[in-house]
Amino acid sequence: MDDEVRRRSVDRLADEELMELVCAHDPRALEVLYDRHSGPAYSLAHRIMGDRQVAEDVTQEAFVSLWRASGGYSPARGSVRSWVLAIVRNRAIDALRRASSRAPLDFDDDGAMEAQAAPGRTDVEALRREDARVVRGALQELPRDQAHVLALAYFSGFTHREIAGLLGVPLGTIKGRMRLGLEKLRANIDEVIS
Repeated sequence: MDDEVRRRSVDRLADEELMELVCAHDPRALEVLYDRHSGPAYSLAHRIMGDRQVAEDVTQEAFVSLWRASGGYSPARGSVRSWVLAIVRNRAIDALRRASSRAPLDFDDDGAMEAQAAPGRTDVEALRREDARVVRGALQELPRDQAHVLALAYFSGFTHREIAGLLGVPLGTIKGRMRLGLEKLRANIDEVIS
């Protein structure tokens, strides 16, 4: 019975109190912390990574890291949730950097189109696919850093500020790459259309 009472009492603790128990390596406290914050943590990881499985891995890595370095939390610097989400964000950025250094950018949406059931190809769809092919070709002509920034903004929906944080690059640099990339993209597309 004492164990059940203890479980219920841990469930009722504030996040800051839970962190004290996590620092003492109390697995029940970590479990409660995970239950409270894993949903938003996963959502953030998924938004950054764009892949369910990778987001799950990043979230799990973040909580393992939290368990190992629980002494790094300071209430003076913000809430537990902010701290957890900062750890997830950093893990996701690290995973994104690892992935981008290994794999070339791929703007191919034909595979996604073919996976969808389509009652029939229409002229509108054919034009859209041709436009997508032209844009992909124009993106391939851009320098990698400019193409990467444009892909993060337009295909993943990140703001300039978020991209700067993801890549660890100053905001002005991101805006410059975006501007130059868009100018070159317009020129490349105009050249193909003309």
